[in-house]
Amino acid sequence: MEKITKFTGRIAPLPINDIDTDQIIPARYLKTTDKQGLGQACFFDWRYHADGTPREDFVLNQPQYQGATVLVAGHNFGCGSSREHAPWALMGMGFRAIVSSDFADIFRNNALKNGLLPIIVDEETKQQLISLAQEDPETTVTIDLEAQVLILPDGRSVTFPIDAFSRYCLLNGVDQLGFLLSLEEDVAAYEASHPQRVTTTV
Repeated sequence: MEKITKFTGRIAPLPINDIDTDQIIPARYLKTTDKQGLGQACFFDWRYHADGTPREDFVLNQPQYQGATVLVAGHNFGCGSSREHAPWALMGMGFRAIVSSDFADIFRNNALKNGLLPIIVDEETKQQLISLAQEDPETTVTIDLEAQVLILPDGRSVTFPIDAFSRYCLLNGVDQLGFLLSLEEDVAAYEASHPQRVTTTV
């Protein structure tokens, strides 16, 4: 998993409330367990016509937002099913962070476990970012995970919440399994210093 410490990226606006995981990644793409290529299917039914041609009016298809790494979305982002493919698809499109005023809990947890940073801000800040991105697609923000702040173009810093364990994993580029494996020596030392308490009889 790629580390997230501090980075600056352009933002793309998607001011739609209640974007559910079936809109992020349609169910027909859930057969795969491979993350590769899912970026092409992200928001598929919004990005493409029935014949597979791109919809020019969809914001993420517009050339000025290509290469954006921070998505600013509407309220209650990621509601719906628990599919882990949703953060995979968003990361496949190149996003490293999603900014919203609220996230569905399951999506937020899945995102954190997979290296996608969900950032909760107040409604005023969210609307400010959407307006800035719509007015100037070159607008950037800086995300400092160590300090837990989102730095806006005007220099204002907005603190965002994240639990200590998720923050540690993202800063160090390890998932939950990687974290457990990093404790292998400690576990072995503990077991060696404690006699076995369970006995078996035949």
